[in-house]
Amino acid sequence: MKRIIRDICSWRFALLVFAGAVVIYPLLWVVSLAFSGQQSLQLVVEPTDAGFWGQLAALVPLPQQWSLDNFRAVLTEQPFMRWLGNSLVVALSTTLVGLSLSCTAAYAFSRFRFPGRERGLMLFLISQMFPAVLMLIPLYVIVVQWLGLGNTWLGLVLVYAITALPFCVWMLKGYFDSLPYEIEESALLEGASRFTIFYRIILPLARPAIAVTGLFSFMTAWNEFILASIFMDDESKYTVPVGLRFFVSDYASEWGFFAAGSILVSIPVILLFLSLQRFLVSGLSAGAVKG
Repeated sequence: MKRIIRDICSWRFALLVFAGAVVIYPLLWVVSLAFSGQQSLQLVVEPTDAGFWGQLAALVPLPQQWSLDNFRAVLTEQPFMRWLGNSLVVALSTTLVGLSLSCTAAYAFSRFRFPGRERGLMLFLISQMFPAVLMLIPLYVIVVQWLGLGNTWLGLVLVYAITALPFCVWMLKGYFDSLPYEIEESALLEGASRFTIFYRIILPLARPAIAVTGLFSFMTAWNEFILASIFMDDESKYTVPVGLRFFVSDYASEWGFFAAGSILVSIPVILLFLSLQRFLVSGLSAGAVKG
């Protein structure tokens, strides 16, 4: 008990509480706005004669009346479900394309020795050192003007998959390097082909890394705003981040709708993380080879 009291009174605990409050306070504002049923940022009406404690209480973002009107309006009166469907199509397609390219490329970089291998890995690493904003103009010229894929889901999926490819390749390559090569040698002696080894042995053993890579690819496409707002100009093809932008503009500020939509957008990511968390622990290949 003395040790617990000493830890609570330490500066580390105070720093942890302060950091937790800094993180939780904005989230509390979003939740309160979403369930307030109103569009104003002023949740609490502060009386004119409020003292210090009254002003301090006004900083706590708790609505005076809890309501689901914002969620009901977003789901029924706004094209939110269409935007959500567009985001699901783009994110799932990006995940599928990104995993297909990154798994095969990472396996090739891990197991084969060919001219340009080291330079290719270095180029992947260097590409991550520059801000993504620098690629806006080249990507727009290539995708819209050269390929003619502006305002299409295919162009957006290609951009997202290529943007996330260097990180995914490096992460998967590191995991493939940790897998013992003796497993593949045993399969080769049994007459298995390289494709069979890759599909039937390597990919099942690499499920933790594939789960993390797929989650990263999905979140890259799900949360991205800048590229989607540039390449898409048809409202029927907007993704959720682009659609939420119209709730807060120069002419109208529907903060309640914006907060409710933000909460609804986070639900698929939370569900995906909960479903993949059992794969996020590495070591499935431990003990696969004796000695």
